[in-house]
Amino acid sequence: MVRSMTGYGKAETIAGARRITVEVRSVNGKQLDLGLRMPGRFRALDAAVRAAATRVLVRGKADIYINIESAGGAAERLVRIDGELFAAYIAQLRSLAETSGLVGDAVQETVMRAALRMPDVVSSEAEDEVSEEEAAALSRVLDDALAAIDEFRLTEGRVLMDDILSRIAAIERGSDLITPYEAARTEKIRQRIRESVESVGVAVDLNRLEQEMIYYIEKLDVTEEKVRLAGHCAYFREVVATDEAPGRKLGFIAQEIGREINTLGSKANDAAIQRIVVGMKDELEKIKEQLLNVL
Repeated sequence: MVRSMTGYGKAETIAGARRITVEVRSVNGKQLDLGLRMPGRFRALDAAVRAAATRVLVRGKADIYINIESAGGAAERLVRIDGELFAAYIAQLRSLAETSGLVGDAVQETVMRAALRMPDVVSSEAEDEVSEEEAAALSRVLDDALAAIDEFRLTEGRVLMDDILSRIAAIERGSDLITPYEAARTEKIRQRIRESVESVGVAVDLNRLEQEMIYYIEKLDVTEEKVRLAGHCAYFREVVATDEAPGRKLGFIAQEIGREINTLGSKANDAAIQRIVVGMKDELEKIKEQLLNVL
């Protein structure tokens, strides 16, 4: 199944007294560019998180946000204050303030704030080691978020492919529309050559002239290009149906389709055919733009 590189997935769970939330966002990119934001105490799980994400996301610029808070919300996060250490800092800071002749309510408030910022006065459960329960919960909720973004990408991929394949069909129709103009174009070329020769007013070998016209017209024949173009379009559909991550391969096939269309245009030598070729080129450019977002 074809996937888009653009997606979003979110999942959350409760582990003990904490709520774990994982959000994954992705956009298109040539390689996998993975950004990861999570609380410092979970950094030991960084490699495992990245490995799981890489298996699912494959390509694109992706960001993973992992948030851990108490089940009642961030405001209920358990905080521990070391009262004895706090009192000791207060006593020393007040002594220093009095020695320096600093007094007043503003000084006392400053002393309180300074004491709270001293090392080891305030700590929270966030500084604890990650428990096995939390690690397992994070793994589960990460898998759920990745499954959600994968489903999102599948849905977007189906929409992309419906549009792209409709444009491939338009290119094939353009190739078919050229056919009725080919016989008329050949006769126009013959007539133009004859008129040019007659305008010179010099006697020519008509057999040799006919041979040269056949040679010239054969060089302008587009049958080979149309056959190759049909083959490229068929292969495009085959890759869409069989490859799990066909984005790069489809891009290469689109380049080959472009070469055949350009050759058709250079050989056209006919205004009606040129207009059809321009329409085919327009469809191909839109296909290339869409393919930039295909995994």
